[in-house]
Amino acid sequence: MVETVIGVMGGSGVYEIEGLESPTWRTVETPWGAPSDQLLTGALNGVRMVFLPRHGRGHQHSPSTINYRANIDAMKQLGVTDLLSVSACGSFREEMAPGDYVIVDQFIDRTFAREKSFFGEGCVAHASMAHPICERLGALAADAATAAGVKVHRGGVYLAMEGPQFSSLAESKLYREIWGCSVIGMTNMPEAKLAREAEICYATVAMVTDYDSWHPNHGAVDITEIIRVLGQNSAHARETVRQLPKALNGDRTPCPHGCDRALEYAVMTKPEARDPALVSKLKTVAGRVLG
Repeated sequence: MVETVIGVMGGSGVYEIEGLESPTWRTVETPWGAPSDQLLTGALNGVRMVFLPRHGRGHQHSPSTINYRANIDAMKQLGVTDLLSVSACGSFREEMAPGDYVIVDQFIDRTFAREKSFFGEGCVAHASMAHPICERLGALAADAATAAGVKVHRGGVYLAMEGPQFSSLAESKLYREIWGCSVIGMTNMPEAKLAREAEICYATVAMVTDYDSWHPNHGAVDITEIIRVLGQNSAHARETVRQLPKALNGDRTPCPHGCDRALEYAVMTKPEARDPALVSKLKTVAGRVLG
């Protein structure tokens, strides 16, 4: 059996994990370039854990300049089997109030300035994103957040925008009223797509900080208010992460939703036609199927 290793991708306001045993910041090199920062490794409640501040310590990287491929490759190199994304977001739903958490189960990707796949010319693959969240990991994350004392909403559609600017009022109304989205953020795409290609179980804890710009009683997004709510959310996020190993402790069995076998039939390029240079870069994320 494969050992369970929990990865945590920390978003805005979440730059470290407290309580790790034998914490060590490690530099990881990838064929896709440098990750956002060093990765913090250790153990929590007997389970190995890897943490990466998505924007870098001190928030150095914008959503568009994050090297998502390097981040996921580095997580895979360190053995991560279950990756939890902790991300700030705006809400399109009255009931999903600032301070609440949403365990999203779907995405709409509106980003356009980012590399979205490990594959490409010389080795083509088409991984399914019909169900982009690992249902098992999402349910465990929801239970952990509830145990941490947070109001949790199970299920919702995350609209990933390019940013770094917030939405216009017209965009906010479109996403809410016509597209039926639940929350909006800037970082979970292409992260979720790349995690799927790397055969890592992935789930998102979306921490609501504001009502975007659609709400008539709240006006435009106020960054000072976001920072205030982030402080509250981040404390709960760290407690959520501390709760998660209790549910994932022990040897890992195959994912019941097939996340760890997502590339089984995804690679289209015949072995003799594959670009050796690209295949070499894919060793960590796709070595299982490429040989």
